[in-house]
Amino acid sequence: MEQRRIMVVEDHAETRELLRYNLENAGFEVRSAGDGLEGLAVMGRWRPDLIVLDVMLPGMDGFEICRRLKQMPGLSGVPVILLTARTDEVDRVVGLELGAEDYVVKPFSTRELVLRIRLVLRRTGQGPAEDEDVFRREGLVVNFAAHEMEVDGDKRVLTATEQKLLKTIVQGRGKVLTRDRLLDTVWNMDFEGTSRTVDTHMRRLRAKLGPYADWLETVRGVGYRFRA
Repeated sequence: MEQRRIMVVEDHAETRELLRYNLENAGFEVRSAGDGLEGLAVMGRWRPDLIVLDVMLPGMDGFEICRRLKQMPGLSGVPVILLTARTDEVDRVVGLELGAEDYVVKPFSTRELVLRIRLVLRRTGQGPAEDEDVFRREGLVVNFAAHEMEVDGDKRVLTATEQKLLKTIVQGRGKVLTRDRLLDTVWNMDFEGTSRTVDTHMRRLRAKLGPYADWLETVRGVGYRFRA
């Protein structure tokens, strides 16, 4: 089985080496960098399967790196796990808004981080059912396998979580899906998310859907439904 590639961007040398050592022992292929510019350069040459990204970096912080990644061809769909010493909910929300898949607060155990990495890889690596690889309706075309969407001919890239969330809603079109069910299906039951996590990703999906945003209907007090 091919090794999964993990990119670590962390400015603290001891933490960076600890992460590299433990991730390699867990069976991953690892590259690391001590700042954002170096990290982006390495990622541009060596496409990782997942990025572990410290928020508090010198020069360019993790939020800005995450923002740039989501605009880079070939890297925009790569899942990101943010590391931070800050526990403010607003930081967590900002990270999710920028497309991060998960958020780990320091100090953390390396065993927990390895588990979270495996969960994110499993969650984002599952392909859609064969008959749902491509969804078409009017000017909307969603290629779930490629994490791409076209809105009236304008191509837009979906993050791994966005594509799984949209796929889940599209497959259940016409049915109301509760926030708890979406958390369990899309983020896995072990993910410590809240209903706000779902709402944040729904806002991002609607923004990308443009004129078709109202097909994602909010059922007040319950959840969401994709208009049949």
